[in-house]
Amino acid sequence: MAKPSILFIGKKENVFCEIAQDTIRRSFPCSSLAIGKRGDPFPDDLRNWRGDYVLSYLSPWIVPECVLKNAATAAVNFHTGPPEYPGIGCTNFAIYNGESRFGVTCHHMAPRVDTGPIIAVRRFPLYEHDSGWSLTQRCYVAIQSLFYEIIDMILDGRELPTSEEMWTRTPYKRSELNALCEITLDMSESEIARRVRAVTFPGAPGAFIVINGMRFDCVDH
Repeated sequence: MAKPSILFIGKKENVFCEIAQDTIRRSFPCSSLAIGKRGDPFPDDLRNWRGDYVLSYLSPWIVPECVLKNAATAAVNFHTGPPEYPGIGCTNFAIYNGESRFGVTCHHMAPRVDTGPIIAVRRFPLYEHDSGWSLTQRCYVAIQSLFYEIIDMILDGRELPTSEEMWTRTPYKRSELNALCEITLDMSESEIARRVRAVTFPGAPGAFIVINGMRFDCVDH
């Protein structure tokens, strides 16, 4: 029996994604891989791909609808947040909101991001000392475990399960995350601390304040 053909779409220079890529190469000989970083154009040659599964693993792209339709069995995404936190910046908003639990979600992809039927959710505690970076790394670990559960099902020829969980809000947008990063002079000290903690991430823009047209970036010590 021939193994399914997989289109694996992942994030460049991410060790968890590299491990997942290796599994795809070894397990599915007829696989195709698209690896990129934010800002890269989606590979044009993959728009005409046809096969059994699309697996989006920390993808830097919104996968085009034409690619989703070309997956004969399923197009699946691994999202770094639970159903309460779809969209961008989910770890940032969870920390800002003072959540005590978080999680990751595996779901079928729809043209609108983080809206497709949910396959599985894995939850874990969010600690008071977690930062955006530490919570994201913990999400990566949870996603890797969930990824292997899904791979086992595909290799065994089993249908993917259907979760009773549902998305609870519209996906967060880039504009909302940008607004979370902005500090204003009328904010309290505690509000500023919440925002700085929520959005500080190595190598990424964090909290900032604009005074007289000049932008000043905040550094969390």
